[in-house]
Amino acid sequence: MPKGLERDLGLFSVLAISIGAMIGSGIFILPAVAVEYAGPAVVLAYVLAGLVVLPAALSKAEMATAMPESGGTYLFIERGMGPLLGTVAGIGTWFALSFKGGLALVGGVPYILYQFNVPPSITTPLALTLATILVLVNLLGAKQTGRVQVAIVAIMLVALGWFAVGGTPAVDMVNYGGFFDSGAGGILAATGLVFVSYAGVTKVASVAEEIENPGRNIPIGILGSLAFTTVLYALIVFVMLGVTERSAIADSTAPMAVAAEAALGPAGVIAVIIAALLALVSTANAGVLSSSRYPFAMARDDLVPPSLGEIHERFNTPSTSILLTGAVLLLLIAFVPLESIAKLASAFQILVFVLINVAVIAFRRGTMEYEPSFESPLYPWMQGFGVVGGIVLLTQMGTVPLVGAVVITGASVGWYFLYARGRVDREGAAVDAVRRELGRQALDRTREAVAPTGSGYEALVAVPEDMDPSHERALVDVAADLAAPQHGGVSVVRFDEVADQVPLAAAEEQSTEDVEFEERTDDIAAELDVDVPVRVSEVVSHDTRHALANHVESADVDVLVMEHEPGGLRERLFSSDVDWVLDHTDCDAVLVDDGAPESGGPRGGMDAPAGVGLGDVNVVSVLTDEGPYDPAKVAVADAVATAHDAEVRFEYSVDGFVSEEQRRVIDDYHEEIAGLCSAPVRTGFVLPDGGEVDFESEETDVLVTGVGAGEIIGRVDCPTLVVRPREETTPGRFARTLERWLL
Repeated sequence: MPKGLERDLGLFSVLAISIGAMIGSGIFILPAVAVEYAGPAVVLAYVLAGLVVLPAALSKAEMATAMPESGGTYLFIERGMGPLLGTVAGIGTWFALSFKGGLALVGGVPYILYQFNVPPSITTPLALTLATILVLVNLLGAKQTGRVQVAIVAIMLVALGWFAVGGTPAVDMVNYGGFFDSGAGGILAATGLVFVSYAGVTKVASVAEEIENPGRNIPIGILGSLAFTTVLYALIVFVMLGVTERSAIADSTAPMAVAAEAALGPAGVIAVIIAALLALVSTANAGVLSSSRYPFAMARDDLVPPSLGEIHERFNTPSTSILLTGAVLLLLIAFVPLESIAKLASAFQILVFVLINVAVIAFRRGTMEYEPSFESPLYPWMQGFGVVGGIVLLTQMGTVPLVGAVVITGASVGWYFLYARGRVDREGAAVDAVRRELGRQALDRTREAVAPTGSGYEALVAVPEDMDPSHERALVDVAADLAAPQHGGVSVVRFDEVADQVPLAAAEEQSTEDVEFEERTDDIAAELDVDVPVRVSEVVSHDTRHALANHVESADVDVLVMEHEPGGLRERLFSSDVDWVLDHTDCDAVLVDDGAPESGGPRGGMDAPAGVGLGDVNVVSVLTDEGPYDPAKVAVADAVATAHDAEVRFEYSVDGFVSEEQRRVIDDYHEEIAGLCSAPVRTGFVLPDGGEVDFESEETDVLVTGVGAGEIIGRVDCPTLVVRPREETTPGRFARTLERWLL
């Protein structure tokens, strides 16, 4: 039986981990860089960064109470956005937290150098030593880690409080002259840079599985630490800039120590140095604690090797994951430039926080089990602000951080496809939410297609002069079936073509064939099962194709019914007349195929004497072209089935795998489709090999399919209605691609 993690982190530990994860390089190191972008307005940059972080903090607090498991950002994005983006978030955040910890450790060394004049050559060895100690502490267990964190944060806050309160009387407001000289661009650039200062606010969610009473302690810990740290940051930076020259801050590797010396003297310098070292060590400590849980959680979901999910028998901690994280931390300290790492960490954290906000929306709109004990206020406006704010900040980060984030993302995507894809079959809540939204849109289009349009509906039967008279009844039958529920009429038009040398006036007189055509059509109209007016006429032209297209436009035709042409050699080499007409008309079109083999001889529903139409119809089947049914197909099938007292059978074409979420959406979609139809409906799935599930197979009397289904038409032995919907009712290419991929 697999081991579980003990819930032994209380509220104070949660607050300490979250505050300790934030107060580090963001306040002790980054002000020296940020002041060059924003000048004294860097105070405002810290406040703005806290505001942009707030939506992600609320979102993560909500999701952490719904899923109090180890993994944090990875877990929420994986469950919300799917395993692919979960892998990107897990690996990327793991690296980001690791090199943020390295930045904190190496950034703390200059404070030692400032006081004790230690040679710069020991910077890296000292940072490596501190990192090794922290890895060992984390191996001992979360309880020891929480206790160490509480002690570190308590001492650190006392020193920082003294600096903020004691230094305020020494502030010279003259130093804030030209507050907005840097402009909005400079402030936003500084905001993007210091954003990483708040990345640790949600880090505690990655150890949610080890927190007591997570429904209470997680939101209080996250929101309380964010509010406290934002105020503390603003106050500290205000004092730093107010007690010394701006250039002194920008040129120092230990800017707070410089400010403390000016405001508090030697004792203040010692207090700030102690606070800086404790803060930076606590940042690295929280980084090891939380980042090591990402591979641990990913291993439990089969996205990384299972050894990373093993828990040590003695210490009850994910030892392999912690050791791997420690190794990455040591390598980063030894070889990676710190300034670039800080920008990369900030850029990727912004991307992850954007995904966090989107994930909450996905959970709430999807149907996956999601019951948080804390809900983000002002949903979804709060999340929308977080997404837009994050994207705006990303535009200010520069080329190198964005390229680095893209590289990390690309590597994570590569890992997913090479290792994890074949091991998981889950879907995220976002996929479910988008799938249901696509289904709702398809239902709206279908509802409009099957609803009666009122008077004036026109169904046009186009009869070329060389068409077999025995096929006319089927075309009129279909047109009448389509016009009946719309309370419309049928126009049967014979198109005669004469040579260009023959004047059209000379061909206006009716021929014997024209008279016979009208008589046959009148007989067909009299025998129809539905009460629909049928009008008969002839059109003479030099070009049947253009004449038909012009007639469709001038008569405001709603649906065009024609005979389906067999796919012979000529049609494969050259565009057929039917294809040309479809390309040059914008109305619904139904092509009627009699189901007879190309070699001749009728079969199936046309297997009776001339003029019997569709024959005996009991089942009208509709087959998808991947994705939801075309509304025009549904309307055609329902109209034909209603006219013949038949049943509509919807056959949903799927690939070999159907997830539970997809199955539920398709079942709900089928249920809604059935409610829109007037005829009785049965539904089911068709697998790639032609197999069926979920309903008994019966003979299909009429098959309704889409344009491009030539192979299907060649295999069936019943009449087929090939439906081409009008362009205005067809979703765009991108929407159709989404429908085929998700539905």
